[in-house]
Amino acid sequence: MQILKKTLAQEVADRLTNEILNGDYAVGEKLPIEPELMKIYGVGRSSIREAIKILSIQGILQVQQGVGTFIMSRNAEESLDSQMQKSNAAEIQEVRSILDAKIAAKAALYRSEKDLKTIKQYLDDRGRLADENNASECYQADINFHTAIAESCGNRLLKEIYSVACRHLMKFFEVSHKNEVEFFKLSQKIHTDLYEAIEKKDSETAARIAQFIVDRIY
Repeated sequence: MQILKKTLAQEVADRLTNEILNGDYAVGEKLPIEPELMKIYGVGRSSIREAIKILSIQGILQVQQGVGTFIMSRNAEESLDSQMQKSNAAEIQEVRSILDAKIAAKAALYRSEKDLKTIKQYLDDRGRLADENNASECYQADINFHTAIAESCGNRLLKEIYSVACRHLMKFFEVSHKNEVEFFKLSQKIHTDLYEAIEKKDSETAARIAQFIVDRIY
């Protein structure tokens, strides 16, 4: 698998995260202004702004226009999880709609043979459990399948956001599918097509199929 080089923005985001975890910045504290951050981290304005954007998406920072940027949480996963817990099914589905195609395309480029084995195992579980009419475990296998794709995409931030969102998909499936598995039986073929596109490193096809799946709420 190709080794990915971190951007300056990601390096700054990682340093800020570590400093927050180490207590250098307290929850509720205001970050220094941009020029000071540029001096502290030795990078340009665009890298600082992108780093703040990354941490804002994770829920660690909050930008208040005209006031400043504040520390909101010490732990990205807990913060995101808390926000997802308060979200409804439609909001979680919207997150998937935005992310799925990008994740599938990147997974096709960066997946390893080990990743493929894991993805295939969950795909097979999904089909078998649907045939057995085991709704709850079938739903979980589907979630595991998509999470495994995210795990292989080579982008830590995308993986973290998607993995947290997927932990809350069960309530969406329970509402939308009502303990039925017919949609999962019907969509097993297209999920197989998605796996095969990732296996063949066909990022364009993987993205197209992933978007179709999420748009059809498969």
